[in-house]
Amino acid sequence: MFLQLYLEKLSLTLRLPNIKLIDGSSGGGSVTTIITAGYSYIPPLPSFSHVVQQLNAGIPNLAAILGPAIGLGAARAVSCHFSVMAGNVGSLFAGGPKVVAGATFEEGLTLEELGGPDMHCRNGVVDNLATDEEDAFRQLRTVLGYLPNSGFSIPPTVVCEDPVDRQDELLRSIIPRKKERLYDPRAVITSVVDRGSFFEVGALWGATSIVGLARLGGRPVGIVSNNCHTNAGALDAAGSQKITRHLKLCDVMNLPLLQFVDVPGYAIGSVAERSATMRHGVDVATTYYSTTMPMFSVIMRRVYGVAGGAMLDGRDPRMRIAWPSGYWGSLPLEGGIDVGHAGELRKAVREGGEAKGKELYKKLETEYLRLMNPIRTANAFGVEEIVDPATTRPIVCAWLEHVYEELLPIRLAERLNGKITPRYV
Repeated sequence: MFLQLYLEKLSLTLRLPNIKLIDGSSGGGSVTTIITAGYSYIPPLPSFSHVVQQLNAGIPNLAAILGPAIGLGAARAVSCHFSVMAGNVGSLFAGGPKVVAGATFEEGLTLEELGGPDMHCRNGVVDNLATDEEDAFRQLRTVLGYLPNSGFSIPPTVVCEDPVDRQDELLRSIIPRKKERLYDPRAVITSVVDRGSFFEVGALWGATSIVGLARLGGRPVGIVSNNCHTNAGALDAAGSQKITRHLKLCDVMNLPLLQFVDVPGYAIGSVAERSATMRHGVDVATTYYSTTMPMFSVIMRRVYGVAGGAMLDGRDPRMRIAWPSGYWGSLPLEGGIDVGHAGELRKAVREGGEAKGKELYKKLETEYLRLMNPIRTANAFGVEEIVDPATTRPIVCAWLEHVYEELLPIRLAERLNGKITPRYV
């Protein structure tokens, strides 16, 4: 315990990353201490205040779970900016199988059944899954390569051999003309960022959202994208939690954020309501507005409702561009026409039957689609600029270069004098 406390203080004092390799309780208690000490004690957590300070100071805290992580060890693994579990040996739980059997009468559970990688890498307790220890170490090294030693430094830049003015004509056709069809959002991300630089975080949970780290012109940047392959990309509870955590990570690490937006709104329906989607959806909205790292948005397709507003309206002035495939509004036309013209549609059905109602619906839909042309929005300055998708990389690279050269030095000065105080926890 004394060594652990010393290392936590050392990490804070020197502003150096703290890497936790966890296999076992890592300092948790045991009933045998009652015998050795001659009395029982109220459990202390003398090092946890330092952990909180590190998380908020942007001192990278990374954990690799390389065996059973139990009790305090499990808490230490979760109280990190990034965690990875070795899939062949890792597990995590508050109490082991014997403690569980005595408390909940669940007997015969294996370590994997109680808290193995298939559980915790899919529910968000652990960020990433690794095949083994070597892969876990590789992921730790990769993440460290994007992060500063602390929030009082600028993220490290590397030499980039991928031309910043590279254009990709495939982006012009990647969004299907039929809005019901899907596309690969990860292909968009990897096309725009430096080749081979995208590192995804939390791929197995919160699948309505994609988050990660990448580089543009050798400069680190946080990535957020909606994922149309899961629930059409509507923000559900888990997807909102994943974005919330990533926004806070970018904020404390001085990582600018690049996001690719295609959001039909918050998830709806009974499953969404049972999982507290609105609670977590509002949390992500308030996080967009309470964080201050520079943010740039690329609107690929849909932007609807409060969720769309939260993702795009959290900075003033807004830094965003749209592709010609973009369309937006308070509600999608599907369902929105039924609600907005309910009286007219009912009247048409009463007077002319279902055919008359469908005719009116089609007429209304055609008119709405005409008015929703993104060029009309741009003409009214409702969107800052509509661009050729192929030119997205040069645009965002130019933005990020300006951020690193002009804005991040000012941000560091503001953190040092206390004008801004990012919070991870």
